[in-house]
Amino acid sequence: MDIETYSDVDIGKAGLYKYVQSPGFQILLCAYSFDGGPVRVIDLASGEEIPENIVSALKDPGVVKRAYNAAFEWYCLSKFYETYISQWQCTMLHGLYCGYAAGLDAIGKALGLSQDKKKMAAGKALVRYFCLPCKPTKSNGGRTRNLYHHDPDKWAAFKEYCKQDVVSEMEIERLLSDFPVPDKVQRQWECDQMQNAHGVAVDMELVEGALELESIVSSELMQEAKAITGLANPNSAAQLKPWLEENMGKTISNLQKETVAELLREVRNPKVKRVLEIRRELSKTSIKKYTAMKAAACGDGRIRGLMQFYGANRTGRWAGRLVQVQNLTKNQTEILDIARSLVKARNLSAIKVIFGDVADLLSQLVRTCFIASNGNKIVSADFSAIEARVLAWLADEAWRVENFKKGGDIYCASASQMFGVPVEKHGANSHLRQKGKIAELALGYQGGVGALKQMGALNMGISEEELPDIVRLWRKTNAKIVAFWHDIEKEAVCTLRTGAVRQIKGITIRRECNFAHGQDFLTVELPSGRKLFYVKPFLSQNQFGADSIHYYGMNQMAKKWEVQDTYGGKLTENIVQAIARDCLAEALENLKFGGYRVVFTVHDEAVIDVPEHGSVETICGIMSQPIDWAPGLDLPADGFESPYYKKD
Repeated sequence: MDIETYSDVDIGKAGLYKYVQSPGFQILLCAYSFDGGPVRVIDLASGEEIPENIVSALKDPGVVKRAYNAAFEWYCLSKFYETYISQWQCTMLHGLYCGYAAGLDAIGKALGLSQDKKKMAAGKALVRYFCLPCKPTKSNGGRTRNLYHHDPDKWAAFKEYCKQDVVSEMEIERLLSDFPVPDKVQRQWECDQMQNAHGVAVDMELVEGALELESIVSSELMQEAKAITGLANPNSAAQLKPWLEENMGKTISNLQKETVAELLREVRNPKVKRVLEIRRELSKTSIKKYTAMKAAACGDGRIRGLMQFYGANRTGRWAGRLVQVQNLTKNQTEILDIARSLVKARNLSAIKVIFGDVADLLSQLVRTCFIASNGNKIVSADFSAIEARVLAWLADEAWRVENFKKGGDIYCASASQMFGVPVEKHGANSHLRQKGKIAELALGYQGGVGALKQMGALNMGISEEELPDIVRLWRKTNAKIVAFWHDIEKEAVCTLRTGAVRQIKGITIRRECNFAHGQDFLTVELPSGRKLFYVKPFLSQNQFGADSIHYYGMNQMAKKWEVQDTYGGKLTENIVQAIARDCLAEALENLKFGGYRVVFTVHDEAVIDVPEHGSVETICGIMSQPIDWAPGLDLPADGFESPYYKKD
């Protein structure tokens, strides 16, 4: 099934749920195929009605409903018809599970489906014409939307476009049919849709106060920058960059966040320093999240649709949407209640006196906008160092596993192993902990000196001459992890070379094909039973003359479907992150069965809207339950409670 809809709400900014909840929302067309039969298009906008047998099928638990991005069809249709998410299957999820990119056009191209670019562009133009409000003009009689009778030829083409989407979706399903989404992943998707539909409460008073203060402060900063520079728009990089180059006597590559921070460290001229500080404050993207919250908040003060299931391709991790909760600024101030009250009261003078940097404070308060429902509290619970724990468990690195079981600080333990002396966080040889920390953050997935630099080792006061020794010592003390990198790559290469099924540490590597459908995958089956898919794999020599694994995937920088390469460390990273994701999924399922409502997740953290009598200890106990497919993996959870979400 595929539907075309209209709403006066911008779905890109407000999300699906506010889009559908608008009184102006309307289903225009509904195209469907029953049991693989011919596609029929129902023209609801022209007065046709969905046939009774289809209405009945929508609520029949014995009938599977399929759509591409099925959450959209399910939620739209459920406004008018009885239908349940447990009866829907998502072809987009199926594609993501099999290693393809999101987007009907993108997966169609990757699968080799015939695509006429002119027709695709025409289809998108028709969507803009009929599905979005239009600007009133003299030529269109001042109307604010285009109806079917305003252009019958376009409407006929629009119906054909809707029909063709169903044909494409059916073909995608057919091509992927030999590689189904596991039942457990399907249930997780269903649970995720219900979580998204329930949403999380937002403190709109705080949001409105922050937006008003941000507007005042931005105006003040702009006026100050104009007075210093004499520029018409000092927030424009094109105008500001030449001014900075002239006043600093050097060429500046760009005015991105990292560059501005570097310039601030070296600048001596107080006027130039102040202009750079203003640039930094005006560029705080976290403040824009208040605008996103206001746009996405539904009429009941809840934001829905914060999470994207399988948003991280291949590993299956969740991704953030709308407000992007995965990259919220940490709150540093210890007087959050006072800060929140002052922002709500729009007390700018008091904020400046107490906190100084208004933009920084507003950034810190973004996460506190997510609040508990009336009579409830927010409980945040997360796993401690989950990737490091999974990596140690997977490679059977005994000293690391033992350290985690004892509740030790992994940075201290790592430094102690590397340098052969006791290291305590605030005691003996504490100066070495920093080296242990940077090594842990940068080297677990076959990173080297470059990874240490990228992680900020030089900014931590570690000299460049020390970096090779840090790499050598870390690898020496983590010999089993190093061996795992090489073993997983060796076995994957062997599978591609010979077609043999290979196993290592509870992981199964296969070559899975259906050449009749044009499908060819390297798959890595995880302990949970879920698989990682690498599309159309092949071996090709790398720069060192050795066979290297290549496959087709989405280049996240270029946004193109093209050949990628991988190696043991990268495969290990995919596997570890995927297992960590599966551990969180198990915890979410256990919390659901325990009667708790998770409102969103952030990396390895569950944020839960809990009745006042709910216990943090009970919730952490549920999250820490042993996982049957991961014997010996110790995953303690820690948490806290608050009226609002924060970083404890």
